[in-house]
Amino acid sequence: MSQEIERKFLVKGEYKSLSARSYRITQGYISSSPEYTVRIRIKGEKGFITIKGQSNASGLSRYEWEKEIPVNEARELLQLCQPGMIDKTRYEVLFENQTFEVDEFYGENEGLTIAELELESETAKFSKPDWLGEEVTGEKRYYNSHLSNQPFKQWKL
Repeated sequence: MSQEIERKFLVKGEYKSLSARSYRITQGYISSSPEYTVRIRIKGEKGFITIKGQSNASGLSRYEWEKEIPVNEARELLQLCQPGMIDKTRYEVLFENQTFEVDEFYGENEGLTIAELELESETAKFSKPDWLGEEVTGEKRYYNSHLSNQPFKQWKL
């Protein structure tokens, strides 16, 4: 069984000039229940189907299964997804031998930028770059599946 262990942060400073590469991501959800999500994603020119389980109590880890599928099949499956597509650019930013994935959202989630760092364990130590802001790990409203239903522009801040 594959576990995803990650920390999430808001972004407060300049990161784009530090990125090693970037690509556009479009994704939708066939299912986004609290117990699991089934996601269809087009990342650059590749398609993926991903199933994620419910997060543990800390919000740091959860089951994740992902398989690459032909991009034309991913485009077809996106037509079956629930309303509320996610559109974003992902920037891969290297910092002290770690890769932060920084997502800049568009559309109904414009104005939101989140950095994620995948870790080997829940207790793994890591360095924080200056542009990293408040930690939002485990806050469900920052999950992409939640953003597809309750976009950032609808939040009362």
